Amino acid sequence: MMLQTFFIAFGFSFVGSIPPGTINLTVLQLGLERKTNTALKFALAASIIEYPYAWIAVKFATLILSNPSIVKNMQLLAGIVMLVLGAVNLYSAMRSNPLAARFSNSGFRKGLVLGILNPLAIPFWIAMTAYLKTQQWIDVSTTTRLHIYLLGVFSGAFVILVVMVYLAKRVADLFAHSNIIKKIPGITLLILGAYSLFQWFS
Repeated sequence: MMLQTFFIAFGFSFVGSIPPGTINLTVLQLGLERKTNTALKFALAASIIEYPYAWIAVKFATLILSNPSIVKNMQLLAGIVMLVLGAVNLYSAMRSNPLAARFSNSGFRKGLVLGILNPLAIPFWIAMTAYLKTQQWIDVSTTTRLHIYLLGVFSGAFVILVVMVYLAKRVADLFAHSNIIKKIPGITLLILGAYSLFQWFS
């Protein structure tokens, strides 16, 4: 059952990390810019943050689900964060800033910060864990089984991000001299942030 728990968590984490968001868009951008080492450090740090977020989701699922305003306000927070990150990304792409450049080139530090600023990971893992437990596909009843599950969550997120890095690297030559690449993540984050806020207000 422990192996099954690991691979189920791995699979759902892998697939769940595919939709566009702050993490995978940044990884794609770094891959397209051929900053492979920075991208891998970023992917590792961002995936590490999934571990405590999934733990919070498992441990506090009942409390969080009993207060719908918490989940709703997480969507508001996510929208604001994506708008801010999108604006910062666009500003950095258009202007040379030594501090922004140093932060951008520090893959691990950037991965930790953007991983922490990804609050939608908690409601995602609350929903996924509840579904998987209902289907009896996972068992997180003991400390060991819980950490096997969390290890699967971390591994799935890390592997898909690494795959994205190398896929982006393979097509990097097509965009080698295009400044638009640096702006795509910022523009996408602004759109996603605006959509998230629109859903919250409606």
